[in-house]
Amino acid sequence: MQTYKLPRHVVNGILTLAQSETEQETCGLISLDKNDKMRVIPVNNISTDPSKFFEMDPAETISAMKAMREMDAELFAIFHSHPHAPAYPSKTDIEQAGYPQALYLIVSLNTKGVLELKGYKIQGDSVVNIDLVL
Repeated sequence: MQTYKLPRHVVNGILTLAQSETEQETCGLISLDKNDKMRVIPVNNISTDPSKFFEMDPAETISAMKAMREMDAELFAIFHSHPHAPAYPSKTDIEQAGYPQALYLIVSLNTKGVLELKGYKIQGDSVVNIDLVL
């Protein structure tokens, strides 16, 4: 099993964003530069049903990807939250996963008092659990 270490500021950034919108899925990107510095980039969810799905704002996503290139960084991960479901990719999450090289991070708010953060690699219909060191 692959293992990825996530810096505390990245974990805190994702969890804080998820907790700020407990009734809708939050989402964003994580960049990684050549010095192994990660940055959390929130992106607005423009889904017509944000309580169950996420759709990243295309203009914000393009802007974030452009900023990554300008900072000599690359896409490391895509994250989103599940307000009322486990931290496992839904059928829609799997169908819409378009970056097989990226890590997919899902935070669940489904358990009272406990936040669950899990990582996956998604390639086609294949979902592989990733061991996260937090």
